[in-house]
Amino acid sequence: MSFYWGESDAHPGGTVPRHMTIPITPHRIAMRGTERTPVRCVALEGDVGGKVGCTIYPLRSATCRDFSAYTPECDKARAAYGLAPLAEPALAG
Repeated sequence: MSFYWGESDAHPGGTVPRHMTIPITPHRIAMRGTERTPVRCVALEGDVGGKVGCTIYPLRSATCRDFSAYTPECDKARAAYGLAPLAEPALAG
């Protein structure tokens, strides 16, 4: 998913490292690796299906902050790697 270029450190106040992005339009960029299928963001560290983490988590874009697990989009991303959908955790109470 693309996001506004002003979220990159190329813009004052931006945080996403610009060397980890690619241009999409004059005003939109995306994380390197997200233009391929299956998607593999350059900031993702570890083995999909095992332990993974974002190397720029505090600096991530709005698209990453807004992405939720337990959604059709999450299921689609997992399916691209041959992984089953996540089961929603039971609510404590």
